[in-house]
Amino acid sequence: MSASERSIQTPGPLSGASDAGAPRVLVLGAGFGGLWATRALAGAPVEVTLLDRHNYHTFYPLLYQIGAAEIDATEICYPVRKILRDQPNARFRMAEVEDVDLDARRVEAGGAAYGYDHLVVATGSDPHFFGVEGAERHAFPLREVEHGEALRNHVLRRFEEAEAADGAPRAGLLDFTVVGGGPTGVEYAGALAELVAGPIRKDYPVVREHPVRIRLLEAQHRLLSSLPQELGDYARQRLEAMGVEVRFEAMVERVEPDAVHLAGGEAIATETVVWTAGVRGAAAAERWGLPVGRGGRVEVEPTLQVPGRPEVQVVGDMAGFRQDGEPLPMIAPVAIQQGEHAAENVVRLARGEEACPFAYSDPGMLATIGRNHAVARTRWFTLTGFPAWVVWVLVHIAKLIGFRNRLVVMLTWAWDYFTYERFSRLILPGDDEDGGG
Repeated sequence: MSASERSIQTPGPLSGASDAGAPRVLVLGAGFGGLWATRALAGAPVEVTLLDRHNYHTFYPLLYQIGAAEIDATEICYPVRKILRDQPNARFRMAEVEDVDLDARRVEAGGAAYGYDHLVVATGSDPHFFGVEGAERHAFPLREVEHGEALRNHVLRRFEEAEAADGAPRAGLLDFTVVGGGPTGVEYAGALAELVAGPIRKDYPVVREHPVRIRLLEAQHRLLSSLPQELGDYARQRLEAMGVEVRFEAMVERVEPDAVHLAGGEAIATETVVWTAGVRGAAAAERWGLPVGRGGRVEVEPTLQVPGRPEVQVVGDMAGFRQDGEPLPMIAPVAIQQGEHAAENVVRLARGEEACPFAYSDPGMLATIGRNHAVARTRWFTLTGFPAWVVWVLVHIAKLIGFRNRLVVMLTWAWDYFTYERFSRLILPGDDEDGGG
């Protein structure tokens, strides 16, 4: 019998064990949820297969810095195979999931079929454009490494075009619009303002003659709505001090290649729209037959299991889990804790025990607004300014996977901090002349 034939055998009757003996655990997605679930199963009496369409794990909290020319993709990505190198019960397959057959307990990916006794779905999220006309085509999301690189190329090309223009640059060429006042939008607007005020102003004389406008549009009445009011107010004050125009109750109705149209009829000339207004569960979940609820997230039991499918657990951005009646935020700490909990449940189920409910322990939230300024909410207190920025730096360095990545990012940040320079300002080959997810 071939390996592929063995992989689609019907699971055995005892505790979900396969014919080979050890239960087969299939994990979809090598993001925070899937990778931490896989690692948490090290040493467990199971066989784990991790599937992802990329062969690397991305540290998403720093993805926006690629788009702002602060760091390179290799500094926040790490090979999955190296992470799992010393885990004998785990294997990795680089393949994009094409179909999930819940009844047959089979996943088709990359032209192969993978059977499972336990399935952990951790396929993450997609940009949420809320049906705004033209947003998916013309705006730049920030959910993948490719998005960050395309945005960096596009931003730098705008300055190259402005420098080569005969006379004043055309309207909107040096106007940059960030849609969404959450952590990613705030951090990117601040990083872009620093890029313009530092190396861009030094390298492009046109910037000294013609103003560069950076706008942050938020549909609600404040920034960082998931944090206390005073932290959102601090973020607004810092961004405005950096030259960013912050506008509230600015609902985007349409995005065009050279303009953003707001509710009420106002049109803003801009050739760069960065979309950080929201994310939704990966769209494939509904096609796979999973019960999808609000925001494209899969409705799950308190144990993270899918109703009626005890062998299937959903974690991270895909999981529509509620705690105290409220959905958990789509952030890395939630995915990590849920991934580890799913691994614990797999072991319990393999022993014939019941799965236990999940409870999120909130470590707090951080957002930086340029150098020396950040906001932080911990379990016990809030911080702003330089102390919060130091916490932000230390936490992100500590959470990066791989000693090399930690060292390189730390040295890159130190160089930027003391020299006001950024060496990731390369326009690399790629299709960056339009946005879209």
